[in-house]
Amino acid sequence: MIDMIKNKRKSSLGKEANDLSFVCFGGQDWWYHNRGHIDFQLMKRFSSKGITLYVNSIVMQKANLHEGKKLIKRFVRKTKSIFKGLKWANEDLWIYSPFTLPVHHINWARPFNELLVRLQVLFTSRKIGIHFPIVWVVCPAACDTAIKMRKSALVYQRTDLYEEFPNVDYVTIRDYDLKLKENADLTLFVNRRLYMAESEQCKRAFYLDHGVDYDMFAIEKKTAWPLDVDGIKKPLIGYFGTIDGHTVDIKFLEELVELLPNMSFVFVGDVSSPCSLLKSKKNVWMLGQKPYMQIPDYGSCFDVCIMAWRHTRWIESCNPIKLKEYLALGKPVVSTPFTELENYQDVVYEAATPKEFVECIKRALAEDSPERIAARRKKVQTSTWDSKAELVLQELFGKANDHSA
Repeated sequence: MIDMIKNKRKSSLGKEANDLSFVCFGGQDWWYHNRGHIDFQLMKRFSSKGITLYVNSIVMQKANLHEGKKLIKRFVRKTKSIFKGLKWANEDLWIYSPFTLPVHHINWARPFNELLVRLQVLFTSRKIGIHFPIVWVVCPAACDTAIKMRKSALVYQRTDLYEEFPNVDYVTIRDYDLKLKENADLTLFVNRRLYMAESEQCKRAFYLDHGVDYDMFAIEKKTAWPLDVDGIKKPLIGYFGTIDGHTVDIKFLEELVELLPNMSFVFVGDVSSPCSLLKSKKNVWMLGQKPYMQIPDYGSCFDVCIMAWRHTRWIESCNPIKLKEYLALGKPVVSTPFTELENYQDVVYEAATPKEFVECIKRALAEDSPERIAARRKKVQTSTWDSKAELVLQELFGKANDHSA
């Protein structure tokens, strides 16, 4: 399979086919996470330019036995991912999960783990014809491996405060982050406030607002809804994405659901935090995780889309992709405040408390119109992932000064 695909690309593109290649140390797992994430989206597009290896997220969290079933679930999922081996996804995009250990907080074990990862990635890269790639780092735990690899350029994607992630060693991950910013030829930020605060720590910094699969999400409502939504009483107040206590304010949602007993709340996504009280509400439907390609079908059923975030440094430093997906759907959006929302005040309702949120949902339903739908879509129409991928390549191979776009 590998040789067949490599030969096909060489014959169609000539010797330049191997001139550009990418190795991405991702922040997610291709097999289990929502494919809307920026690293997935950019690598899919870069694979049309050259051979691309997406390395599923390296184990970064410390083992916490108190997590019980949650820890076991993560262990089983990661084990399955590792045993999938090297898989071809599409174009020249390959997926691989190396064996790694949760030892980044243990000084004497860290070098052994780094060497183990580097040898696996080196062998896999050579196997698919990658020799001098652009190395792209999302997960800071790949820091030492990425810096030591033979490469044409190093790119660091600073999209989240990984040092604030649960069960990681804050000091170690922070040190990885600083080291990557010092060594990367280009550091990408998706949050403007974080870009302003940290750009001087970087050799070269660039602000790249998130993109959206616009054509995929800007769909007209279908006459036939997904079966597990059909029959749920309108109006539908919807959210798609992981329900994680680290980011989502579950108590806020519980109060919101209580205040709107005549509205139906539909959640599409993996539930990774306890929320038994929310699930028990009669007007709540938890539909579980769905394939990425089906998300627009579910979103098109929503009457109002919501984002109820916790007030944390993580949220203040992020830029939720689902905001643009909601807007591409043309749906009214009600959200708790966060930094990047400042650029969308004209198309989003903002509410800081559950009572304010309730009033905004009611207003959103009452004020919706074809003109507002068109305005929401227009806001993100040019923010496609194709355009974002081209901006990054232009920045890498063209301009050399710090700026943002």
